[in-house]
Amino acid sequence: MTPTDSLTRGAGRTAVRPPLPVKMVIAGGFGVGKTTAVGSISEIEPLTTEASITEVAAGVDDLTHTPRKTTTTVAMDFGCITIDPTLKLYLFGTPGQERFGFMWDDIVEGALGGLVIVDTRRLDDCYAAVDYFEHRGIPFAVAINAFDGRVEHTMDEVRWALDVAEGTPVVVFDARERGSVRDALLVVLELALARREA
Repeated sequence: MTPTDSLTRGAGRTAVRPPLPVKMVIAGGFGVGKTTAVGSISEIEPLTTEASITEVAAGVDDLTHTPRKTTTTVAMDFGCITIDPTLKLYLFGTPGQERFGFMWDDIVEGALGGLVIVDTRRLDDCYAAVDYFEHRGIPFAVAINAFDGRVEHTMDEVRWALDVAEGTPVVVFDARERGSVRDALLVVLELALARREA
């Protein structure tokens, strides 16, 4: 085969297109597993903005259920995962503390959807994230993080406590497990695509 033959054979092929970039936000309260989820699923070394928890921060942030936590996100987490040859998710994790809420508009801008991670031992911490997505009409799912392999309340109890709409998915997942995080993100993706097509 000559180089010309090779060029002629390749001429009829369709050019390979890069995957479509889709922005997804991972939100929730302090210490619920946002950084862990991004780190578990990202195909690149995740960008994190972790800072040590100082004595001052420990006096402000409730460490009751996260006594071993020594760092906290102070801006955002970033990672990405290629779902298939046509689609790549860019993941942006929000800081969990209320004092960093001023960053959310910038982080969420352009996002197709969001995953709100919940720790059932302290549901109050995720109300702000749920309200944020609801008021802006951004499709989202609630993901109950199974700390130590268990959850304190059922999905129905969590749905009732958070007062989320019937169409908002509530799932249980493990932020440490890549496949579990992937499945939760796919729930958000399917919801967001279905709303766009409606």
